Amino acid sequence: MTRQDDGGLDEPYFRNSYGAIRAGNFVTTISSRTTAPGMSSLRSSLSPDRLGSVIAVLIGVALFASPFVIYRANRIVAGVGRMLTDALPTPGAVGMMVVALAVALCAALVRAPLIRLAAASIGLCAIFPAVGYSAGFVTPPGNTFARVSPALGFWLLALAFALLAADALTRMRLGPWARLAALAVAAGATALLLVSGAWDNLSLLKEYASRADTFWREAREHLWLAFGSMIAACLLGLPLGILGHRVPRLRNAILQVLNIVQTIPSIALFGILIAPLGYLAAHVSLAAALGIRGIGAAPAFIALFLYSLLPVVANTVTGLKQVPAAVTDAARGMGLSARQRLWQVELPLALPVILAGIRIVLVQNLGLATVAALIGGGGFGTFVFQGIGQTAIDLVLLGAIPTVALSFAAAIILDALIDLTRRGSP
Repeated sequence: MTRQDDGGLDEPYFRNSYGAIRAGNFVTTISSRTTAPGMSSLRSSLSPDRLGSVIAVLIGVALFASPFVIYRANRIVAGVGRMLTDALPTPGAVGMMVVALAVALCAALVRAPLIRLAAASIGLCAIFPAVGYSAGFVTPPGNTFARVSPALGFWLLALAFALLAADALTRMRLGPWARLAALAVAAGATALLLVSGAWDNLSLLKEYASRADTFWREAREHLWLAFGSMIAACLLGLPLGILGHRVPRLRNAILQVLNIVQTIPSIALFGILIAPLGYLAAHVSLAAALGIRGIGAAPAFIALFLYSLLPVVANTVTGLKQVPAAVTDAARGMGLSARQRLWQVELPLALPVILAGIRIVLVQNLGLATVAALIGGGGFGTFVFQGIGQTAIDLVLLGAIPTVALSFAAAIILDALIDLTRRGSP
């Protein structure tokens, strides 16, 4: 018989259990010592990623279920989709599929931001020249009427690679200067692609080639409408915001009026301004001399100006309200006058919030300026509505792509500027 202690435990059983526990701890310790440094980091970097899985699905749909380009006999007839294997020579198609699948695998399994960014960059550098080469490959020799456009497969691949790059940059938490540098690199790569002639056979570039002078004229008009209305709104909105901060009764009235203006749809506001501006042009010679008419750039500029006031005024009031009272009291104690406190203390501290309002205005105006083409205001919307009327999707893209690119660049630049002002504010 085996001896038991007061607790009723069998001694050999206790010794065997304790030995097993010690052996288990020893094995666990050894395994943790051998796998902790390298294997844990490897497992963390190779764990599945949710967004990466979505990106991998997009890449799979683009490669195997969507046409890469669309071929049309001329610019207005219906097109025929060509899959990737038919849009490129066999070596090029195989290489493109290998690159895309490698990027999909990296997106789904690898979490290291630098590796994800490198994979996305390789994918983007492969797909954009490939679609340009595909246009020349698909078009019969000597045919000047055929049109080749990027199809759903190309856009899905571009979207997937761009999402992966944006996700990697977000995880890297780049500072403002690094974000500006990344934007400059992207802009330089795009300019190099266009200058190299790799896209000359695409329908989009053929539409541009036949409208180059008109394109740059409308580009200047678009920028003037967006930036000019923003500057005018800042010149009036900043004093109104300061006045609203100083006089609470006026603040409520100003913000309520601007809120009402903001609720009016853009097309309706353009239409509302036609009648009074037309009357003004007919009865005031100076207004007519300045180019103010019922249709054209004048009502578009005024409408964008009115839409821009609310974000500028509201953010100015909010930024000034967020200045700590202790800071203004200290400035008052130092003998600063009300004007000196405003310019040397309050406005510098409120500047990041004010710039956030200006960012909203600029991105908003770059988009709304497209609608101004409906009343003869010009801008990139001219190509958008011409393309819709002619059922020419490439003409629509000729106006839409620059608008999106300008809005994206403006958002990144102003976000970086906001971060810089926050770091430099006292």
